[in-house]
Amino acid sequence: MREKELQLEVMRTLEHNMDEFISSYLTPVEKIWQPSDFLPDSSGANFKDEIEELQTFAREMPYDLFVTLIGDCITEEALPTYESWLMGLDGVDQENKTGWTQWVRAWTAEENRHGDLLGKYLYLCGRVNMREMEITTHHLINDGFDIGTSSDPYKNFVYTSFQETATNISHRRVGTLAKQSGNKKLAQMCGVIAADEARHAKAYKDFSARIFEMDASGMMLAFEDMMRRKIVMPAHLLRESGQKAGELWEHFSDAAQRAMVYTGQDYINILKDLLDEWKIDGIKNLNDKAERARDYLMKLPDRLQRISDRIATPQLPYSFKWVKN
Repeated sequence: MREKELQLEVMRTLEHNMDEFISSYLTPVEKIWQPSDFLPDSSGANFKDEIEELQTFAREMPYDLFVTLIGDCITEEALPTYESWLMGLDGVDQENKTGWTQWVRAWTAEENRHGDLLGKYLYLCGRVNMREMEITTHHLINDGFDIGTSSDPYKNFVYTSFQETATNISHRRVGTLAKQSGNKKLAQMCGVIAADEARHAKAYKDFSARIFEMDASGMMLAFEDMMRRKIVMPAHLLRESGQKAGELWEHFSDAAQRAMVYTGQDYINILKDLLDEWKIDGIKNLNDKAERARDYLMKLPDRLQRISDRIATPQLPYSFKWVKN
């Protein structure tokens, strides 16, 4: 069976378990939280007091941490790009309302709440130049992205397994740091978003694990290919007004590392976790090419660690247009 035909057969086989996937990893609309559950009630008697408290804590947030929060929100707001990308995978039939299409739409609906919640928080906090933030979001959706997966479902599931885990780490860390400064409401917001991302990461890891059982060599080669390319973040084309696509990414990444929200060490740790999760060292019946791919993957964490240990996080501050002076 040719590679593409085998992939489609694997996707069809997984699709038979879609009810199980949705019940295990997604939450019914009527039961899941909504942004209004955590935001000040504009019709409530304490609205002004709640806004004042929210703005006080926002003003006190360290600059790099606050910038990371904004960037995380912008990344979430670029959701149309991610949905359209997943809808284009081989094995996903957009005209069908069941199976993989049902998963992508339901996953998108859950993810949509994240940018909605953070965007409203940032609007209310009074510290953000909303027009500049909106311009960045507009550009990010307009520029799209290329994560190196094409329409290959195997590569996309490797990417989403990695990226949803990274997003969980970023939101969770922002929440933890906010809580340490007494900002319990923001901590709660980031916490519920991080919990969603953790569930979604488990789903994509599960999809990948099942693919390893059905097409071990194909999935191993997809894993190797993605790690050779490096997992680029969804916001790698980030820019401000007047900039070229991608010009802002390095500054944002540096801020996230200085704030200890997401670092190069986290990248290495996620890779190690995936190697353990999918039991890469024990997979049987690989062809010769896939065996070489496995060898590369098993040695990669130590190689990346040696590189990471030699790289210092740039300390040169950058003035983001997103933040009001």
